[in-house]
Amino acid sequence: MPASQPTILATSIGFQPDGPDQWNLRPGPAYPLAAELAQAGNHPRLCIIATAVGDNPSWLAAMHHAFSKLDMVVSHLDLFPMPNVDDIEAHLCRQDIIWVSGGSTANLLALWRLHGLDTILRAAWQAGTVLMGVSAGSVCWHIGGTTDSFGLPLHPVTDALGFLPYSNSPHHDAEPERRPLIHRLIADGTLPDGYATDNGAGLVYHGTDLHEAITEKPGALAYEIQRDGDAARETAIPTRSLVTT
Repeated sequence: MPASQPTILATSIGFQPDGPDQWNLRPGPAYPLAAELAQAGNHPRLCIIATAVGDNPSWLAAMHHAFSKLDMVVSHLDLFPMPNVDDIEAHLCRQDIIWVSGGSTANLLALWRLHGLDTILRAAWQAGTVLMGVSAGSVCWHIGGTTDSFGLPLHPVTDALGFLPYSNSPHHDAEPERRPLIHRLIADGTLPDGYATDNGAGLVYHGTDLHEAITEKPGALAYEIQRDGDAARETAIPTRSLVTT
């Protein structure tokens, strides 16, 4: 059964270590939340899109292993060196959740447009597949945001997919350039008003409206950032903790 309405989870939420092996990871509670929102049942179908890390096979293997711990039926979409499925649209529209990794936002957007994923992902979202991602996989759904795709210092991205009519700043508390740059870009009108997330926090959108902010990490917050004259005003948003004690 698809989600009851178009749904996006845009996060700065990664994975928890599950032992001493750096490649052995466990998804936290934000990922079962995505399955719940997708109304996916006992064995959610999740497709990993790791374009932003060049479809790195080691990373993909680790992600398959991590999501399998949630009894998910896991697949992935490669674009390097060529698509690994015959019909990208049919494959993605069969999923309950499409999860997009972090990495290079600029490279992700260029490759997606070349292969028509901008149109395909919009269709999947509107049909009830939950779109989810971290970092680059958060910025991509918005008008734009901040990125290290071109190295440091950070640069603006102004031509993301625009499913959500806002700007987005991930890693808001963890990377010192993020907060001042997104403030500057909103203040001067380069980007529209938007939202930011600390590491461990995420945003749940129903349609194009922010439904709630969530967190897996104590103290991690989400923020609304609005242009205010020649400056930007940042306001913390109440976040719902997904961690039960």
